[in-house]
Amino acid sequence: MSEPVAPQSETQPQGGTATIERVEQQELVEPGDAERFSHYVKKDKIMESALSGDPVIALCGKVWVPGRDPKRFPVCPECKEILDAAFGPEGD
Repeated sequence: MSEPVAPQSETQPQGGTATIERVEQQELVEPGDAERFSHYVKKDKIMESALSGDPVIALCGKVWVPGRDPKRFPVCPECKEILDAAFGPEGD
């Protein structure tokens, strides 16, 4: 015969569930965020734009006339995702 089970005291946890706190990091996507990134565009299109003043279209769809040093900004996550999907990470 099995031994009787003693009732649990209030200081012992009851049940089988626990609460896990999770902090989610999410990229902010607000109007103007595209201005804070450098975007991927074909090199020949950048040269054409520099000569003609016509806007270019990035992989993510942003349309603008390049004029800032792209090395001063982080890479657009959407452009990077599209490029990685097409050519693999690190351009493989």
